[in-house]
Order: sequence, then C-alpha cells, then structure tokens
Amino acid sequence: MNHDNYSDAYIREILNTVKTVAMIGASPQNVRPSYFVFKYLSERGYDMIPINPGQVGKSLLGKPFVRSLDDIDRPIDMIDMFRGSEHAMPIVEAALALKTLPKVIWMQLGVRNDEAAAKAEAAGIKVVMNRCPKIEYGRLSSEIQWMGVNSRTISAKRAPIPTQGMRLSLNRQSLGGGSTTAADRIAQLGKDKNDIV
Repeated sequence: MNHDNYSDAYIREILNTVKTVAMIGASPQNVRPSYFVFKYLSERGYDMIPINPGQVGKSLLGKPFVRSLDDIDRPIDMIDMFRGSEHAMPIVEAALALKTLPKVIWMQLGVRNDEAAAKAEAAGIKVVMNRCPKIEYGRLSSEIQWMGVNSRTISAKRAPIPTQGMRLSLNRQSLGGGSTTAADRIAQLGKDKNDIV
C-alpha cells in the first residue's frame, strides 16, 4: 500500500463500510480537533466510542468514555488515533490483541508510523495515515464545499445544498479534487436527488 497517496475509492470504501469507531485521544473540550471529528462522525451515523483514561466516568455527546480498547464491549470496525506517531505501535499491538480485529486503523493528520502500519497490514487490517476521516468524508460527499473550504475548482455549478436532516452521500463524485464534470453531468440529468441520503 502506498501511504503517500490513497485513492478516493479506498477511502470511500472504508467510510462506507465501517460502523463502530473507537477514537483514541477523544477530548470533551469543544475547541479540540478530536471533539469536532467525534461530533461530525456521530452526526453521520457512526457508532462512536471515546477513549481517554483521564475522562473515565464522564461522557462525550452522550457516549461514556472508556479507558482503553480492552474496555470496549463490542467489535470495533475502525480505530481513529488522535495520538502522536510514537504511540502508533503500542496502539496497533493493543488492536492485534483484541478478540475481533478492527477492519481499519486510521491515524489522524500529522500521525505516521510505517512500521506500525506494516504490522497492522500484515494482520489484514487496512491502514490510513496522516488523514482525517471528517475531512475525507466532507471532501468525498461534497459537504466540505458548503463549509467554506476552497476546493480550487472554479464553477458556477454546485452540489445541492444539504437541508436540515439531510446529508450528502459519500457515493457522489467529489468536486474538490475529483471529477467536476461527472458531478455536473449527474446533476444535469436530474439524478442528484438520488445522491442525497
């Protein structure tokens, strides 16, 4: 696996198939990046589990904090790591000791450990490094376009604006970095109503 460049299909397949996400390093402080990612993924239907030993006994958006991966009472599809690169190997080793292995280990922006990634992949676990699932979800669904992030694409045509209770689908072609003409062609054919989940 080339961890310098992930295909949209690889990221999209992960985000479409995982359901239970354990976030290591989740923070209850609403100014921390882990809080925003936790909230965003929760709002998109992921079963989020906050892991932070210093917060046990408290909860994050109604989800109780747990001390470690060992304290989770159900299989985990993905581990989202908000810890430094030096912590990646111990986290991978803890994941490999679980009864049911996770499908994915996701290391957040700035976190990369090729040795830990190789060990996880040798056990059949997919790995993403130096990426954020919130950003990738927003990019692939075109939601990020509505949040004021520059897509570097000049176009008068936009994805349909999400309304209350609606969100854009991950299966939509990305406007930022993806094929604008494909997304525009679908919209022109009137099929964009099928792209809203």
